[in-house]
Amino acid sequence: MQLDFFPSRSITLYLARLFAARIAAMLAILVLVLMMLDLLGKSGDILAVPGNGQAEVWRYVSLRLPQLVATFLPYSVLLATVIALLGLNQNSEIVAMKASGMSAHQVLAPLFLTAAVVAMASFAFNERIVTRATATLKAWEGAEFGSIPQEEQVRSNVYLTDGSNVLTAAAMTGSGTAIVMHDVTFYNRTAEGTLTRQIRSDRATWANPGWRLDEGTAFDVAAARNANTGDMVVGKGLTIEQIELDSVDPEAQGFFELYRSIKAYERVGRRTSELEAAWWHKIAGPLSAVLMPLLGAVAAFGLARSGQLFIRAIIAMALGFAYFVVDNAALAMGSFGGYPPLLAAWAPFVLFFLIGETVLVRTEE
Repeated sequence: MQLDFFPSRSITLYLARLFAARIAAMLAILVLVLMMLDLLGKSGDILAVPGNGQAEVWRYVSLRLPQLVATFLPYSVLLATVIALLGLNQNSEIVAMKASGMSAHQVLAPLFLTAAVVAMASFAFNERIVTRATATLKAWEGAEFGSIPQEEQVRSNVYLTDGSNVLTAAAMTGSGTAIVMHDVTFYNRTAEGTLTRQIRSDRATWANPGWRLDEGTAFDVAAARNANTGDMVVGKGLTIEQIELDSVDPEAQGFFELYRSIKAYERVGRRTSELEAAWWHKIAGPLSAVLMPLLGAVAAFGLARSGQLFIRAIIAMALGFAYFVVDNAALAMGSFGGYPPLLAAWAPFVLFFLIGETVLVRTEE
């Protein structure tokens, strides 16, 4: 049996079913609690908009749930690992498995297999559901939970610069010459950055060149007064290509779509560190589920009656949560160029894989 990575078929299926059930239970508990806490802060903002009611609250839940599932699935795998292995240890099932000749890696093999399936499902879930829900939710939040355009390719919180001037929009729809910006504000600034005039409009369209503001209202800072400007063109230095590049949101784009955006940035000589780090993390993030059984393995071994079981569980959870802290810190460093994107996404995974393997081999193998 020592030559086989997996134990017998019966044990493999037993451990895989046990682990999968714990993952589902932990994920359901985490998502339910966090969704309720999130609604405590957001439901008031949603219902404050005239015309919004229970349907809009449920709409927010449907858009927010995929984000919570994607974010906390690796945490659920970690907690499921600790709970499942503690139960097996307390019932002396781990002792029986090792007494039959199974190594520590063979005991954990069914958990690795289940976690790998979870990681693949997580990647597909992120690509097909989470990115779309994120794009829609950001557009809705950008409209302050009011009505948003129904067109495809909705992007929210757009921020663009034209020299020293700034153009912002709560939402942007369409592509190419059909781009339409909603709830637009244009800031006229001097070369030193001093604000001279602020122009607001409900809508802006491509004017070739520039962007036409429909029935704008201008506030003159020096005179401290408002004035209607009618239709006017601003931001003549803002091209369609620049706007489409500046509005890239890595959280709202899938793996392959984000890759195309990165290549478009490279063609025009733009900085891509943040996008590349996010692109690599679209693989490393779901794959972190495979790492959790290894980090939580310290809870599986050692005699339950020795009184050290609780301490082992704490160590296992500490290792797992330390990984998430280091992973987020490395991703932040990679976003602003402190680390190379590849290193930022994969260094925490490799580091904690080596730590987990070292602890497992030195203590159990």
